[in-house]
Amino acid sequence: MRIAIIGGGPAGLRAAEVAAEAGAEVTLFDAKPSVGRKFLVAGKGGMNLTHSEPLEAFASRYSASTQSGEVWSSILAGFTPADLREWARRLGAETFEAGSGRVYLKNLKAVTLLRSWVARLKSLGVRLEMRHRLVSVTPGSTIRISFSNGASAEADAVILALGGASWPQTGSDGQWTGALENLGISIQPLAAANCGWEHDWNPDFLTLAEGQPLKNVTVRAGEKQFQGELMITRYGIEGGPVYALGKTLRAMPAPWITIDLKPAHSSEQLVAKMESVRRNFTAEARQRWKLGEAAYALLARNEWKDPHSLAHEAKNCVLPLKGPRPVAESISSGGGVCWSEIDSSLMVKRLPGLFVAGEMIDWEAPTGGYLLQGCFATGSLTAKSALAWLRPPDAPL
Repeated sequence: MRIAIIGGGPAGLRAAEVAAEAGAEVTLFDAKPSVGRKFLVAGKGGMNLTHSEPLEAFASRYSASTQSGEVWSSILAGFTPADLREWARRLGAETFEAGSGRVYLKNLKAVTLLRSWVARLKSLGVRLEMRHRLVSVTPGSTIRISFSNGASAEADAVILALGGASWPQTGSDGQWTGALENLGISIQPLAAANCGWEHDWNPDFLTLAEGQPLKNVTVRAGEKQFQGELMITRYGIEGGPVYALGKTLRAMPAPWITIDLKPAHSSEQLVAKMESVRRNFTAEARQRWKLGEAAYALLARNEWKDPHSLAHEAKNCVLPLKGPRPVAESISSGGGVCWSEIDSSLMVKRLPGLFVAGEMIDWEAPTGGYLLQGCFATGSLTAKSALAWLRPPDAPL
């Protein structure tokens, strides 16, 4: 059984490992001089592998245009967060659970884990062919793959794990879309996800607030809301809540968010804290409501003549947004191969033997370990599916 894997990120590397462990002849191709480049980027500042929350809640974190949490429950069941932690342990990398529920490597170094992983693949006989950028896929009794360097290869099954369009310098540049569209495969346009959003700040505001956090705020857009921390940037705003609202914001003709700066207090409670204040309302609120620099600067953009109006603004600070930052700057990307094009094994319906994994598929997930877990789980599934397709249950051993 010859299985070719295109893409040396987490999904592709995991697919290669599973297939090689089962005895397949595996060759992994990547456009860059080395594998795992985006994996290393994800590990900067601490390698957050996965999350510890129960599987049902975990699966609900994934969104896609036509798929439900039930589909992700099935995908994740094949390679769970616990499985990922055990996999890392077997490679000599212990993990720990932070108070947030995020699971990190104890030594926080992705490069150490990646080296052990690549050594494991080589010991299994996986061939690594670098500087091979995919140009075309030609279906047939065997699948032919061609590369920009003039090389080509044939395989009995091919797993594509070419990533989305974020961090293109790592090789995840989305240039594969043309090759698949030439095969008649429908692709949702790749878009920035888990990214900052742009807003035109007044220069005076930036003098006070640039680089300052809005801590413990609730952010709403449409029907959804998330609590967490935002950061004021020169171009606009970023942070967990706005990342999580990305898909909702992209669907809005004129995107905007509403920020509750004091979610632990009602408007009435905020007004009560102002007591008998009759002037300098924002300055007084800064002390009495314990406002941070950024929250104070937001409220100080206007003059307030009474505590009721100021309290209403603090609970409903509306911020129109121009649009997301470029996809090349985003942590991840949405869009990709439409779910209608693939079956439950992640095989392309119209091209038997061709599978897709990782961020190539049209799904999104928040930061916190969900992105990597999704890549590992889909990589595992495609390898198992390719093996099952090449070796039917009734085939002789």
